[in-house]
Amino acid sequence: MLKNHERFFTAAGKRLILIVDDELVNREILSFMLQDKFDVITAADGKEALDIIRDKLSLLSLVLTDIMMPEMDGFELLDAMKADASLRRIPVIVLTSDRQAEVKSLSNGASDFIAKPYNQPEVILARIQKTIELAEDQGIIQSTERDPLTGLLNREFFFKYVEQFDLHHPGASMDAVEIDINHFRLINEIYGWAYGDKVLNRMGTTLVKKAQSSGGIVGRKDADKFLFYAPHDTDYEDFLKELTAQMGVGNENARMHIRLGIFSNADAEPHIELRFDRAKMAGDHIKNDYSRQISYYDQELFSKELFDSQLMDDFERGLKEKQFEVWYQPKFDVKGDKPRLSSAECLIRWRHPKFGMVSPGVFIPLFERSGLIQRLDRYVWEEAARQVAQWRDSYGFTLPVSVNVSRIDMYAPDFVEFFTELMKREKLSPETYFIEITESAYTQDSDQMAAMVTALRDQGFKVEMDDFGSGYSSLNMLANLPIDFIKMDMQFVRSMDVNKKSLRMIELILDIASYLQLPVIAEGVETEQQVKVLKELGCYIIQGYYFSKPLPAAEFEKFIKEAKENA
Repeated sequence: MLKNHERFFTAAGKRLILIVDDELVNREILSFMLQDKFDVITAADGKEALDIIRDKLSLLSLVLTDIMMPEMDGFELLDAMKADASLRRIPVIVLTSDRQAEVKSLSNGASDFIAKPYNQPEVILARIQKTIELAEDQGIIQSTERDPLTGLLNREFFFKYVEQFDLHHPGASMDAVEIDINHFRLINEIYGWAYGDKVLNRMGTTLVKKAQSSGGIVGRKDADKFLFYAPHDTDYEDFLKELTAQMGVGNENARMHIRLGIFSNADAEPHIELRFDRAKMAGDHIKNDYSRQISYYDQELFSKELFDSQLMDDFERGLKEKQFEVWYQPKFDVKGDKPRLSSAECLIRWRHPKFGMVSPGVFIPLFERSGLIQRLDRYVWEEAARQVAQWRDSYGFTLPVSVNVSRIDMYAPDFVEFFTELMKREKLSPETYFIEITESAYTQDSDQMAAMVTALRDQGFKVEMDDFGSGYSSLNMLANLPIDFIKMDMQFVRSMDVNKKSLRMIELILDIASYLQLPVIAEGVETEQQVKVLKELGCYIIQGYYFSKPLPAAEFEKFIKEAKENA
């Protein structure tokens, strides 16, 4: 760390001071007093001074200004510096003999004053030195607590300021507000990062003005998310209009969709960060609803929060008591005259002792956000392998199964080793254990994914690309990916009867797969007509309600018995 404020020195080794006074004799007297310890430049009025300040901004340590001057007086200079965030850091000492002017100057942002006439040089030097050092120390402190782009409080210090506000305003009624720009990533991609930074800067400036006029506190949480501790009587419809009006930044085509999540009357309980978590929850509730831009945390969201919290608390017990059940949905090979069971997909279900069957659509996103999904996935992999081994021992028939793997799972250092050890423990062949990886996982980090998939295939495992067609895979990437099966996104199948484009997309996917010599699995198949069309097009592996919905292991055994008999 730089010591003694050395980073603020000029090339000559001295701090730079600007003296502003319309009287030449006053400028010369002060310059003579200061020239041994400081580099001194002068201006004859506020207008000239403002130009110099902007030109020497990076080096200037202090402004000494008279009050009564032509063109622009000292009060106007103070106002101009206070209004410009880049100039605000420079301390100003007012030169005056008027006691009333002293009070007004300090109120307008001056750091100190020096009385005329200048008959105590040692006192003047001491006050100048102390003012500069205090300002520089404050600048260092602000660099740690402020976001460098917008100048707003960063997340950590924002919460500290809110805590102090509550301490000194126990009767104030306040709202916790999170402000978010929907899909801001696209703004950066379309218009560039520089334009995106202008948008965020404009947002920060607008929020500061709002906080100053209303008495709130604002901060930047991260990226395009901002925090506002707002008086409860804030008109959020008007506030939203103010924000939206400022977001164009000279580009009318760049339309921004801003949303506000609000936890109302948040001044007492719960803990500060939890208040803003609830504001975020309210905002996320309308994340993909472009008809709404303001959402309040209410009883419905409170109930959901309690429900989610209960599920999180019950996760460990659920694993221990095997409340999580692996269900199986069969895949049939329809190439011949009679469909033949070829494999099954493993799916997770939660038979909760209090809530009954909890939908995977509820608990899987929750566990993904909390980081518990990896433990749940490994639980599924182990249960599935154990069940397949049990069926093999009971019926002499080994059913290939496929298990889902997320991108997060594949970053675990023991990822491949876990599967190989699992196969050894259950005495299963890797060729009968299929790994399903979504297309989006490949597109987010294709090199890393390809390396991990290659390692799996080197151990004998089969790999399926799940949800093919739902993402943005290029044909070049597909041609180079080490996979064994393509699993077509079920939306194509569901709409193929009524949408010719979907049917054509299925044909194209099958043509590509045929060229690459990759079998295609169609999931979501529900009707005999869909089976017939898919078979005619050359898709022979079918999964869906036409054959069976997902079933618990005990009910799925009927397919094992039937396959054993046919074999």
